Amino acid sequence: MAQNITRTLRDGILQLQINRLEKKNALTQEMYAALADGLDEAAANSSVRAVLFKGGPGAFTAGNDLKDFLEQPPRSGEAPVHRFIKTLAQSPVALVAQVEGVAVGIGTTLLLHCDMVFVAEDARLQLPFVNLALLPEAGSSYLLPKIMGHARAAELLMTGRAFDGHEALTLGIATAVVPLAELEARVAAACMRLAQQPPGALRKTKALLKSDQEQVMRQMERESRGFAECLNSAECKEALTAFLEKRPPDFSTF
Repeated sequence: MAQNITRTLRDGILQLQINRLEKKNALTQEMYAALADGLDEAAANSSVRAVLFKGGPGAFTAGNDLKDFLEQPPRSGEAPVHRFIKTLAQSPVALVAQVEGVAVGIGTTLLLHCDMVFVAEDARLQLPFVNLALLPEAGSSYLLPKIMGHARAAELLMTGRAFDGHEALTLGIATAVVPLAELEARVAAACMRLAQQPPGALRKTKALLKSDQEQVMRQMERESRGFAECLNSAECKEALTAFLEKRPPDFSTF
């Protein structure tokens, strides 16, 4: 599945593109590992000025591939998904995201670690963890309240409802909402501007902006432990079974 992640380095920008549109760019453990490898490459290469995360028409990423998730559940902190999240959070390189279509689960939480996020008008973001009887990931239970306040973060995480690019901008998740026809050019211009900046100052500025990194990492550890516990729950079994059977889950007996 690593072939579903394309790495392209050009003019100081390392593009990590998700290429699995037949599955709405749903991510497998192998794909998470490939993304983490790309971020490691960027961190170690001083010629890389920024990393660009990109999906494809109609899908940034639909989140976890459920079949792969059930066959290889991330029960430990060493799982590829957790490696990717930690590498993402600790990346010293400027991170940019180009989002169109669905951005579910990790498709939204990874944006919280990006420095610039450009979303198309057709973007549809969602944090459906509680809907699946699971917990938030990637430090989102800390970062979302920090970005938008407790009440709005709680509503998104506790209901798991979808929201569009304009709301993402209002909430502080996105840098800009861009018409789909203009998205590619807008992102290219932003990346070019980053590539022209003095690299040392750029990385040091990012480090200052991420000065609460220890708190983020501690929260990620709490989320990871709780996530693993929830995987063994009867609630989670019902939620995932209902999803596969395409029916509403029934939590009335819990």
